[in-house]
Amino acid sequence: MLPEPADWSDRGDNVTAMNEDKAHAGRALVVVIDDEVDAHPDTIGALVSELLAEDGFIVDAVVGVRSDVDEIRHALETAVVGGVDAVITLGGTGAGLRDVTPEATEEILDKRLLGIEQAIRFSAIGASVMDAVTSRGVAGISGSTVIVNIASSRAAVRDGMSTVAPLVAFVVNELSADFDEFDDDVLAELGDSADFDEADMDFSRN
Repeated sequence: MLPEPADWSDRGDNVTAMNEDKAHAGRALVVVIDDEVDAHPDTIGALVSELLAEDGFIVDAVVGVRSDVDEIRHALETAVVGGVDAVITLGGTGAGLRDVTPEATEEILDKRLLGIEQAIRFSAIGASVMDAVTSRGVAGISGSTVIVNIASSRAAVRDGMSTVAPLVAFVVNELSADFDEFDDDVLAELGDSADFDEADMDFSRN
């Protein structure tokens, strides 16, 4: 079962402590895609959570879903609605019949971040991480949330996160700056006028 967005703000003390002396890069969620998610303890999600925290992200939670397009899409959509800045998915990026993470992710993306996808693969080639080299994982933006698919082997995670974390932080900062500039422009246009319709303040994406 996936927690509601509000539950993701209840972070563990270990993650919070790791971020005390770090710049706040944003809020992140880790989604582990695994058909046996309930059958064994998750260690790879915890590793990604630690690596994100080291790069200044506050990790709201690590959640597990089965390799099903609807379940994956629901997890991602819930994160976007919940205002998470970044989502890292693990697993389901290969060529197998049950590898459907890229398909589920593409359904909700507004923009692709091809540079991040290429960077992950280029790094993996140098490190000879085969599942990352052949990964079909995608990266992109949904609303104001950056989503990146990574293969789930420990080698793919360590190599991928060293590449992904600073790039994601850069894009999150860009999106935050765009929102702040947009908000300032709207307020400037309104000025001191009190006779505007609140319906005009609908900032939702089309």
